[in-house]
Amino acid sequence: MGDQKSDKILEIEDLQTYYGRSHIIQGLSMYINRFEAVSILGRNGVGKTTTLRSILGLTPARSGKIMIDGQDTTRWPPHRVVRQGIGYVPAERHIFPGLSVEENLKLAEKPVVEGNLWNREKVYDHFPVLKARARQEGSTLSGGEQQMLAIGRALMANPLVMLLDEPSQGLAPLLVYEVIQPILLVCVAEGLTLLLVEQNYRMALKVASRHYLMGIKGKISRSATSEELATDGEIIKQHLSV
Repeated sequence: MGDQKSDKILEIEDLQTYYGRSHIIQGLSMYINRFEAVSILGRNGVGKTTTLRSILGLTPARSGKIMIDGQDTTRWPPHRVVRQGIGYVPAERHIFPGLSVEENLKLAEKPVVEGNLWNREKVYDHFPVLKARARQEGSTLSGGEQQMLAIGRALMANPLVMLLDEPSQGLAPLLVYEVIQPILLVCVAEGLTLLLVEQNYRMALKVASRHYLMGIKGKISRSATSEELATDGEIIKQHLSV
């Protein structure tokens, strides 16, 4: 049992989260194994983003338990959760205004230690457009370039787990499938654990191997593998069609 426990890098048990008086997440339980890519699929407003914010401590859980790499982080402030190994790419991207592309990346840089896979050179290798615009102010980039910068910046911290909130949102399909999807597959291949919140189930099925289907109030109605979802279109229709 002990070994099985250590395989789970992120565990959530009976999470209850509120925004003010609104009870947004009512009893969420889920887990992610080390080196696994998992997605949360569901309609707008069911609690997907709030789940990520709860994990990070940005919208702290009222009750329940969040375990990250064996530590109970439920009551931790966000900076401590990040130090525990969580990277975050928010839907709004949050590029620091007034700073160049390079400065945005440098801010997230961790001191070089054994096992650090991601540095500026490697980010530039995967996103050559960022290298070309290294001196440009990050907030003046196009939406797609800002998304590359947000992902690159999260990778610079060499996290154990990366949380991505709607990484394909507002981007042209070509960019999603030729730039964003491939870099996420590289992350998985190199041993990063991903939790992906997405409306674009086609990309989620390519990147993640397991999926939690979220209904209202953060309730997981079922989990399924990519194979199951690819062969049973009804499941997707029930959870994602408007």
